[in-house]
Amino acid sequence: MEVFIRQSLPKDFEAISQVVEQAFRDEEMSDHHEHVLVGRLRVSDAYVPELSIVAENGAGQIIGHILLTKIRIEDGENEEDSLALAPVSILPKFQNQGIGSRLIRAALDKAQNLGYRSVIVLGHPEYYPRFGFRKASEWGIHPPFDIPEDVFMALELVEGALNPVRGIVKYSEPFNESASEPM
Repeated sequence: MEVFIRQSLPKDFEAISQVVEQAFRDEEMSDHHEHVLVGRLRVSDAYVPELSIVAENGAGQIIGHILLTKIRIEDGENEEDSLALAPVSILPKFQNQGIGSRLIRAALDKAQNLGYRSVIVLGHPEYYPRFGFRKASEWGIHPPFDIPEDVFMALELVEGALNPVRGIVKYSEPFNESASEPM
Protein backbone atom coordinates (compact mmCIF):
# COMPACT_ATOMS: atom_id res chain seq x y z
CA MET A 1 0.00 0.00 0.00
CA GLU A 2 1.23 3.45 -0.91
CA VAL A 3 1.46 5.85 2.05
CA PHE A 4 2.50 9.50 1.90
CA ILE A 5 3.76 11.35 4.97
CA ARG A 6 3.27 15.12 5.02
CA GLN A 7 2.54 18.11 7.23
CA SER A 8 -1.14 18.46 8.04
CA LEU A 9 -3.13 21.27 6.50
CA PRO A 10 -6.22 23.08 7.84
CA LYS A 11 -8.38 21.11 5.38
CA ASP A 12 -7.23 17.90 7.16
CA PHE A 13 -8.39 18.89 10.65
CA GLU A 14 -11.80 17.17 10.56
CA ALA A 15 -10.30 13.97 9.12
CA ILE A 16 -7.56 14.08 11.77
CA SER A 17 -10.17 14.35 14.52
CA GLN A 18 -11.95 11.29 13.14
CA VAL A 19 -8.72 9.30 12.84
CA VAL A 20 -7.73 10.13 16.43
CA GLU A 21 -11.18 9.28 17.79
CA GLN A 22 -11.32 5.95 15.94
CA ALA A 23 -7.74 5.02 16.83
CA PHE A 24 -8.44 5.29 20.56
CA ARG A 25 -12.06 4.07 20.57
CA ASP A 26 -11.19 0.57 21.85
CA GLU A 27 -8.04 1.44 23.80
CA GLU A 28 -8.29 0.33 27.41
CA MET A 29 -5.79 2.91 28.71
CA SER A 30 -7.62 5.87 27.16
CA ASP A 31 -10.13 8.45 28.29
CA HIS A 32 -11.46 8.41 24.70
CA HIS A 33 -11.07 12.18 24.39
CA GLU A 34 -7.73 12.33 22.59
CA HIS A 35 -9.42 13.93 19.57
CA VAL A 36 -10.60 16.77 21.85
CA LEU A 37 -7.05 17.19 23.15
CA VAL A 38 -5.67 17.42 19.59
CA GLY A 39 -8.20 20.14 18.77
CA ARG A 40 -7.26 22.11 21.88
CA LEU A 41 -3.54 21.73 21.24
CA ARG A 42 -4.01 22.99 17.67
CA VAL A 43 -5.30 26.36 18.94
CA SER A 44 -2.76 26.69 21.78
CA ASP A 45 0.64 28.36 22.04
CA ALA A 46 2.17 24.87 22.24
CA TYR A 47 1.20 24.03 18.65
CA VAL A 48 3.93 23.81 16.02
CA PRO A 49 2.25 23.40 12.59
CA GLU A 50 5.27 21.63 11.09
CA LEU A 51 5.00 18.95 13.80
CA SER A 52 1.42 17.98 13.01
CA ILE A 53 2.01 15.25 10.45
CA VAL A 54 -0.38 12.95 8.62
CA ALA A 55 -0.18 9.66 6.77
CA GLU A 56 -2.30 9.61 3.64
CA ASN A 57 -3.04 6.57 1.47
CA GLY A 58 -2.94 6.54 -2.32
CA ALA A 59 -6.64 7.47 -2.45
CA GLY A 60 -5.95 10.67 -0.50
CA GLN A 61 -7.54 9.41 2.74
CA ILE A 62 -5.93 10.49 6.02
CA ILE A 63 -5.17 7.21 7.80
CA GLY A 64 -2.76 8.38 10.51
CA HIS A 65 -1.61 11.41 12.47
CA ILE A 66 1.10 12.40 14.93
CA LEU A 67 1.46 15.56 16.94
CA LEU A 68 4.44 17.00 18.81
CA THR A 69 3.79 20.10 20.91
CA LYS A 70 5.90 22.38 23.08
CA ILE A 71 6.41 21.60 26.77
CA ARG A 72 8.92 22.64 29.43
CA ILE A 73 11.00 20.76 31.94
CA GLU A 74 11.22 22.87 35.12
CA ASP A 75 13.44 22.62 38.16
CA GLY A 76 12.97 25.68 40.33
CA GLU A 77 14.57 28.57 38.46
CA ASN A 78 15.81 26.42 35.57
CA GLU A 79 13.70 25.63 32.49
CA GLU A 80 14.39 23.61 29.37
CA ASP A 81 12.16 23.61 26.30
CA SER A 82 11.16 20.22 24.96
CA LEU A 83 8.37 18.54 23.01
CA ALA A 84 5.61 16.11 23.95
CA LEU A 85 4.83 13.32 21.52
CA ALA A 86 1.08 12.82 21.88
CA PRO A 87 -0.85 11.30 20.38
CA VAL A 88 0.07 8.95 17.55
CA SER A 89 -3.10 7.76 15.85
CA ILE A 90 -3.65 5.22 13.07
CA LEU A 91 -7.06 4.09 11.81
CA PRO A 92 -7.62 0.59 13.24
CA LYS A 93 -7.68 -1.21 9.88
CA PHE A 94 -4.26 0.29 9.01
CA GLN A 95 -2.57 -0.47 12.34
CA ASN A 96 0.41 -2.85 12.61
CA GLN A 97 1.61 -1.99 9.11
CA GLY A 98 4.52 0.30 10.07
CA ILE A 99 2.62 3.56 9.50
CA GLY A 100 2.97 4.68 13.12
CA SER A 101 6.71 4.06 12.97
CA ARG A 102 6.99 6.10 9.78
CA LEU A 103 5.06 8.97 11.39
CA ILE A 104 7.22 8.90 14.51
CA ARG A 105 10.45 8.92 12.53
CA ALA A 106 9.20 11.75 10.29
CA ALA A 107 8.12 13.82 13.30
CA LEU A 108 11.40 13.26 15.17
CA ASP A 109 13.44 14.17 12.06
CA LYS A 110 11.37 17.32 11.51
CA ALA A 111 11.68 18.33 15.18
CA GLN A 112 15.44 17.91 15.02
CA ASN A 113 15.61 19.95 11.79
CA LEU A 114 13.60 22.71 13.50
CA GLY A 115 16.20 22.87 16.27
CA TYR A 116 14.36 21.06 19.07
CA ARG A 117 16.64 19.14 21.38
CA SER A 118 14.45 16.53 23.11
CA VAL A 119 11.08 14.78 23.15
CA ILE A 120 9.06 13.34 26.03
CA VAL A 121 6.47 10.56 25.63
CA LEU A 122 4.06 8.77 27.90
CA GLY A 123 3.63 5.45 26.16
CA HIS A 124 4.17 1.73 25.83
CA PRO A 125 7.60 0.76 27.25
CA GLU A 126 7.95 -2.04 24.69
CA TYR A 127 7.27 0.23 21.70
CA TYR A 128 9.04 3.57 22.08
CA PRO A 129 12.58 2.33 22.93
CA ARG A 130 12.94 1.20 19.29
CA PHE A 131 13.10 4.92 18.42
CA GLY A 132 15.72 5.61 21.10
CA PHE A 133 13.44 6.61 23.98
CA ARG A 134 14.65 5.75 27.48
CA LYS A 135 13.19 6.20 30.92
CA ALA A 136 13.09 9.95 31.56
CA SER A 137 14.12 9.27 35.16
CA GLU A 138 17.61 8.37 33.85
CA TRP A 139 18.05 12.15 33.40
CA GLY A 140 16.18 13.11 36.57
CA ILE A 141 13.10 14.12 34.55
CA HIS A 142 9.74 13.23 36.06
CA PRO A 143 6.05 13.53 35.16
CA PRO A 144 3.76 15.94 37.01
CA PHE A 145 1.53 13.02 38.02
CA ASP A 146 1.95 9.53 39.47
CA ILE A 147 2.59 6.89 36.79
CA PRO A 148 4.91 3.90 36.42
CA GLU A 149 8.48 4.98 35.69
CA ASP A 150 8.86 2.77 32.61
CA VAL A 151 6.04 4.45 30.63
CA PHE A 152 7.45 7.99 30.94
CA MET A 153 10.31 8.30 28.47
CA ALA A 154 12.61 10.85 26.89
CA LEU A 155 14.70 11.05 23.73
CA GLU A 156 17.62 13.34 22.99
CA LEU A 157 17.43 14.75 19.47
CA VAL A 158 20.83 16.31 20.09
CA GLU A 159 23.35 14.10 21.86
CA GLY A 160 23.84 15.23 25.46
CA ALA A 161 20.90 17.67 25.33
CA LEU A 162 19.32 16.25 28.48
CA ASN A 163 22.51 15.76 30.49
CA PRO A 164 22.20 19.08 32.36
CA VAL A 165 18.38 18.86 32.60
CA ARG A 166 16.48 17.88 35.74
CA GLY A 167 12.96 18.52 36.87
CA ILE A 168 9.25 18.05 36.34
CA VAL A 169 7.62 18.19 32.90
CA LYS A 170 5.15 21.05 32.57
CA TYR A 171 2.62 20.23 29.90
CA SER A 172 0.77 22.95 28.00
CA GLU A 173 -2.65 23.99 29.28
CA PRO A 174 -4.72 21.79 26.92
CA PHE A 175 -3.24 18.69 28.60
CA ASN A 176 -4.49 20.00 31.95
CA GLU A 177 -8.04 20.85 30.88
CA SER A 178 -10.81 18.34 31.45
CA ALA A 179 -11.65 16.62 28.17
CA SER A 180 -15.34 16.86 29.04
CA GLU A 181 -15.24 20.65 29.13
CA PRO A 182 -16.49 22.30 25.92
CA MET A 183 -13.86 23.82 23.65
